[in-house]
Amino acid sequence: MHELYDSPELRQAVGERWGEDVVPGGRVDRSAVAARVFSSDDDRRWLEGLLWPRVGERILAWREEVEAMTPRPPAAVVEVPLLFEAGMDEAFDATIAVVAPETVRAQRAAGRGHAAVDERAGRQLTQDEKAERADFAVVNDGSVDALERRLSEILVTLSS
Repeated sequence: MHELYDSPELRQAVGERWGEDVVPGGRVDRSAVAARVFSSDDDRRWLEGLLWPRVGERILAWREEVEAMTPRPPAAVVEVPLLFEAGMDEAFDATIAVVAPETVRAQRAAGRGHAAVDERAGRQLTQDEKAERADFAVVNDGSVDALERRLSEILVTLSS
């Protein structure tokens, strides 16, 4: 989704909505966008209305490419952070929620320089809701290796 911000159409729309200071040097400043959308429901809904259809189109096009491959891969994986919030879960054969305790999530987000962590979390389904809605849920509170092992197990199950 981040590469969508590089499209001229999106840069122009964001600049028109929030001003040229949000697109300095012709590049969308995602931190500036985040500050606006996580403090205003109207701005968040506007951005979601702009992005989510484009994300859906890209996923559909990619899925068609994968399905046309010979041989077809045993699985095709798409990471969609707001899958359930966007109502895109029906487009997939199976869903996996990778969840973590809120304290771990906050630490990781802060470590990546994300501001307004509480505001972001408040606009999303809870970790428990995501785990309930998904076909599989994996708790990511350990090492990357442990997470990769668990996800690999699920992929083996899905491709059997």
